[in-house]
Amino acid sequence: MAIRTVGVVGCGLMGSGIAQVAAGAGYKTMVREVNEAALQAGLGRIGKFLADGCAKGKVTQDEQNKTLANLTGTTNIADLKDCDLIIEAIVENLDEKRATYEAVEAAVRPETIIASNTSSLCITELAAATKRPDRFGGLHFFNPVPLMKLVEVIRALTTSAETNAALTEFASSLGKEPIAAPDRPGFIVNRLLVPYLLDAIREYERGLGTVEDIDKGMKLGCGHPMGPFTLLDFVGLDTTYYIANIMFEEFREPRFAPPPLLKRMVLAGYHGRKTKRGFYTY
Repeated sequence: MAIRTVGVVGCGLMGSGIAQVAAGAGYKTMVREVNEAALQAGLGRIGKFLADGCAKGKVTQDEQNKTLANLTGTTNIADLKDCDLIIEAIVENLDEKRATYEAVEAAVRPETIIASNTSSLCITELAAATKRPDRFGGLHFFNPVPLMKLVEVIRALTTSAETNAALTEFASSLGKEPIAAPDRPGFIVNRLLVPYLLDAIREYERGLGTVEDIDKGMKLGCGHPMGPFTLLDFVGLDTTYYIANIMFEEFREPRFAPPPLLKRMVLAGYHGRKTKRGFYTY
């Protein structure tokens, strides 16, 4: 299961980051988006990240040139036909993912591995939507992908040992640290992180302190790089709400239930940094 050519489906925040690190690690990488505008926005995000890195001395000119030389974009899913690995990084919608896998499988070779970057959906259920459940697994990257070192490798009940080993080796080849995560909602990181974030919202609602003081307390008192409300705005309140609902549906434990304030903010369109307003205004 040698991986030489990588296809990334979705060139949003996560997809563009995954494509960038794959191309930077020497893989011929093709990223696919649904239309030209979305594709150019994603490729532009990669170009800006690399240019900013060069300006700050964190990326060499050779590294920038190598990454861009290995990277191509397309709006035609059939162009992924020669890829050894496809990483799906589209919206967290089961029906859309199923439709994407059907289109991908019509284009790629039978031996091609498919992996999902989902942060919450069941990998076994996603694998069952394909004709290659033994060559399907989870690769959960973290935002921002070029900077975050962790990748959760999730093995479905149907994932073969060879596929799991190939995905783990691939993650390591990107300069990441892979960990084996169970195929349960939230995997490892979100299973521990989401209840902490939800608790912070609940305690804020109960008058524990201001948003600023709670954030400062966790930063200076616990050594966290950012407080829970800064992190919520960064991750996205809508994303957190979505993951929390999936976890609560699975476990039916109160700690996974989204607080009323989180629901109201999501309904109001206050999703964090991406909408310029969350617990803070940007």
